[in-house]
Amino acid sequence: MVQEIHPRMNHNSKKIHVEKLQVGDAELMFDVGRVAKQSNGSVWVRYGDSVVLVTVNSDKKEREGIDFFPLTVDYIEKTYAAGKIPGGFFKRETRPRDYETLIARITDRSIRPLFPKGLKSEIQVIATVFSFDAQHDTDVLALTGASLALSISDIPWANESGPIAGLRVGRIDGKLVINPTCGQREKSDLDLMVACSREAIVMVEGGAAEVAEADIIEALFFAHQKAQPIIDAIQRVKAAVGKAKKPFVPPVVDQVLLKRVEQVAREKGLVQALSVPEKLARYAAFDEVAEAVQKTLAAEFPDREKEIHTYYYDVKHHIMRHQVVDENKRIDGRSFTDIRPIECEVGVVPRAHGSGIFTRGETQAMVTTTLGTRQDEQKIDNLLGDFYRRFMLHYNFPPFSVGECKRLGTINRREIGHGALAERAHIRMIPDAEHFPYTIRVVSETLESNGSSSMAAVCGASLALMDAGVPIKAPVAGIAMGLIQEAGKTAVLSDILGDEDHLGDMDFKVCGTAKGITAVQMDIKISGLTRDIMSRALEQARVGRAHILGKILEAIEKPRAEISQYAPRITVFKINPEKIKDVIGPGGKIIRGIITKTGVRIDVDDDGTVSVASANSDGVKEACRMIDELTQEATINRIYLGHVRRIADFGAFVEIFPGTDGLIHISELADKRVEKVTDVVQEGDEVVVKVISIDREGKIRLSRKQATGHQVGEIVG
Repeated sequence: MVQEIHPRMNHNSKKIHVEKLQVGDAELMFDVGRVAKQSNGSVWVRYGDSVVLVTVNSDKKEREGIDFFPLTVDYIEKTYAAGKIPGGFFKRETRPRDYETLIARITDRSIRPLFPKGLKSEIQVIATVFSFDAQHDTDVLALTGASLALSISDIPWANESGPIAGLRVGRIDGKLVINPTCGQREKSDLDLMVACSREAIVMVEGGAAEVAEADIIEALFFAHQKAQPIIDAIQRVKAAVGKAKKPFVPPVVDQVLLKRVEQVAREKGLVQALSVPEKLARYAAFDEVAEAVQKTLAAEFPDREKEIHTYYYDVKHHIMRHQVVDENKRIDGRSFTDIRPIECEVGVVPRAHGSGIFTRGETQAMVTTTLGTRQDEQKIDNLLGDFYRRFMLHYNFPPFSVGECKRLGTINRREIGHGALAERAHIRMIPDAEHFPYTIRVVSETLESNGSSSMAAVCGASLALMDAGVPIKAPVAGIAMGLIQEAGKTAVLSDILGDEDHLGDMDFKVCGTAKGITAVQMDIKISGLTRDIMSRALEQARVGRAHILGKILEAIEKPRAEISQYAPRITVFKINPEKIKDVIGPGGKIIRGIITKTGVRIDVDDDGTVSVASANSDGVKEACRMIDELTQEATINRIYLGHVRRIADFGAFVEIFPGTDGLIHISELADKRVEKVTDVVQEGDEVVVKVISIDREGKIRLSRKQATGHQVGEIVG
């Protein structure tokens, strides 16, 4: 590790400090005090030639009358960072891409638990990518930069657990690698983004190629070890330039009121309500108890309805957690390892190419698969350049899934995040385009939700993909694990309910096949997880995942042998690249004519690969025949039916197919001596001929006499 601190004065008479250290294959640099000096905290983070500016700002006053923490995190990629001009009409960055939203969520999930409980000041974290060298990812820079910017700011944050650091872990040829380059990631069977504190791991997001649980654990704690020098560097910068934290006094708990709320809540049946297994009935019971508590305490504590409501939630949180760790009692009566009842159906949407309904307890997802052609691929324009996605998985969470009335708006961050997780879980199981030349879109519609709806999307996607006849390498299942720690006791819960998610300390989603893990996502609301607890959670998840996979395979054992009759039939074949112009025609006239006549879609690659697609198989056959006629090449020893186009003294020129002529020498016209060519053939005659040779220049020699007695299309040796 190399440490450099360069204090010097800028025009605002403030110090500039630079800290450098080696991380992976490149130098990581923190530059503080040079730019964005009016922010509460800011840092210029450089790794290789990738640069991210992270700023944090806070309102001076706390927001009144809110019951949530108003934190906003944005991650912004500027196209100039990669020397590009934005596509589209406006030529400027507009709304964030899905990838930017995902990185913002990862940063948010990592830093949010480390703010003091009860903080109501509006805080905004903005990470802006100023430079991207196409090798060193900027997402981990945004996460680490947010940690440093918050650490040196006057905003209360991470006072007890200390700062965090973000790293990416890959595994190439069996060797773990920290922050692999973009090129190395393509060869890696593991891709995990990990946020680590001094003591533990606090956030995980990533995918894998059916990697074993033990290997995931090794990768995570390898990242934790490698994060420590970065945390040391953040602490040194904080010691050098950090501001004194604003005083923050947590809301004072009125112990008298809290005890009265708990006493009345118990008297009015809160414990019994926590044992109601059905979600809506349980919520109705909660509301009844809450209303009874308010009415009972209204006279005793006038004008304190909001505090009573807050304390009621705290009491509910406390009782539920203690029931779990002290009484081994979950809300719906299951043991810690039990999975809710599962039902799987396939083929439920008549015109969808594939569909399935996955129901687990009171969580239900209806998932469809649609097969398309190359023209349906999604073009992605990002800092690495343009590329196309042929597999997409979208997750929707309509308000009716939880019995609510809300305005339907644009896709929110949660839906983007859950869809990305489910897509990551399946993407390595999707066959490549060479073996299955389809664009694949999977859509999960959440019909009911009581926890783990994203994992229902993962499981339902396996049903829909196999129902569509997609030859996936293996079905994938997902399970959400929970954690509750109280008074030194720990409970790891399989297949958590919504309440267990809200009131618990961990949401650990694990997806994979029978062979291994394909995706993980972990959010920790406490200081972090030890190796032992994480190992327990992953092993418990493996057992639960195997149970769920068994239920999926009971509904559909393997992908269907045939795709839906409503799906396009795609025929892929090769033509001579020099013949592409013959298929396209001047200004695209010929290919448009084929499409109009047959109703198919046609894609032609520069290497001569032709894809013809339509749900009408007859249209596909006709289009292929027309293209074959335009691009076919003469084959030696094949018999053709040709037309005499021109007569010469030495022979006849015959067109054996459009655009291709050959010469029948006078000596090859008949078995006997021919004095004049016109004694045997005339211009316009149909004649059966055999190709007897093709020279280096492509000139074709034909024979009429050698074709006698053979059928057109036959190859005569």
